[in-house]
Amino acid sequence: MSRGEDRRAARETQSDMKKFYYLFGAVAVLGIGVVGYNVGSGVLSSAVTAPIELDLSDDEALVALAQGVTLGDDQAPVTVVEFGDYQCPGCGAFALSVKPQLEGTMVASGQVKFVFYDFPLISIHPNAFLAARAARCSDEQGRYWEYHETLFRNQSRWAAATMPASAFEDYAEEVGMDGGDFSACLNSDRYADVVTANMQLGSRMGVSGTPTIMVNADGNLRRLNTNDFQSISAAIEQMTGSEGGAN
Repeated sequence: MSRGEDRRAARETQSDMKKFYYLFGAVAVLGIGVVGYNVGSGVLSSAVTAPIELDLSDDEALVALAQGVTLGDDQAPVTVVEFGDYQCPGCGAFALSVKPQLEGTMVASGQVKFVFYDFPLISIHPNAFLAARAARCSDEQGRYWEYHETLFRNQSRWAAATMPASAFEDYAEEVGMDGGDFSACLNSDRYADVVTANMQLGSRMGVSGTPTIMVNADGNLRRLNTNDFQSISAAIEQMTGSEGGAN
């Protein structure tokens, strides 16, 4: 390939990525899409603990299936996106320190909504995929964010467990869920497709580690290099031209 062809190919790749980022900003972050799971799916002999095979080569199909979980007003003008892993210590620090600051200030004021996408790093965190599915199961009973924080607070307990499912079931009861319904969900294939799609979406967007934080404002999606509250607030202020911090 000639040097000119190399440059043309590089420009085409960059153009494809810009289109994909626009698609993500316009569709996924705004919450438009179809959740691709079957709530009535039957319980299997064991919980699905790893990604499943999916044909999501089409960008729109991938973005539609890879659903995040939203905290805050759906109409908020700014979206803070996290690609996170429940077994990741850095994600635990973010969930228990930075996220509460966002929630208590910009989310509470209606300026920002926070969206969490699962990105379990299964090569180093073997329990992370099941943890992501457990959190999705908790959403069926309206306890997602309580369970989300419970998983991170107890990370050191279940992260090294050979069989973490029993711990996940204990946490479900601790936050007030129906244990039988939660267990039936956990010990099935439910949400394995959504979590797998989230992983593929993150990979397609260049996510390689967690937590990865992005800010979307007016269709402009920016990936941040640091994930502390001050950096997120500063990025929001710069992107919107308004105060991003607490009032």
